[in-house]
Amino acid sequence: MFTQEFWDERYAGSDRIWSGNPNRRLVEHVDGLRPGTALDVGCGEGADAVWLARHGWQVVGVDVSQVALDRAAEHAEQNGVGRQCRWQQVDLMAGGPLPEADLVSVHFLHLPDPQFERAYAAAAAAVRPGGTLLVGAHHPADIGTGLRNDRLAHLLFAPEKVTALLDPADWDVQVADAPTREETRDGATATVTDTVVRAVRRA
Repeated sequence: MFTQEFWDERYAGSDRIWSGNPNRRLVEHVDGLRPGTALDVGCGEGADAVWLARHGWQVVGVDVSQVALDRAAEHAEQNGVGRQCRWQQVDLMAGGPLPEADLVSVHFLHLPDPQFERAYAAAAAAVRPGGTLLVGAHHPADIGTGLRNDRLAHLLFAPEKVTALLDPADWDVQVADAPTREETRDGATATVTDTVVRAVRRA
């Protein structure tokens, strides 16, 4: 399920997988930052990238799926921000460097070990001095809500799994939290928990 083939097939099988709205935690934690360059890691269909571009950011969206990237590019054009967005196919499981940016946003990227450490270390390394790393994810507290696949419980993580990768000499961790929110799916509403990490790379 972590291959380009898997995700290309999944995206191709539906007109849209995600809501088309930006992630709530992105909006909460980026609002107020001075726009610059942004890297959206695992950008999917581009909702976060488009929101960032509409708020003044120059965005590079990366994803393993070319089908998702093509859909994201179309979404950006439809919203009048095609010129503010670039798209790059990247296999995060393979590691390697990512484009540098003032803001690196990683939302709901759930990977097994050791690929988790490799991908998130690459994301952190892409943050320019003085820039921000923002991570949002499903928290392990969500297991049992019925809104997550319990077979994938080992992929959910708490903030500490991310902050453990950040050297305190280089990073100021501003937020390492597990806020809750209401989520409705198929008519059922449950309280879910998000992992949220916001850290600034020391200049």
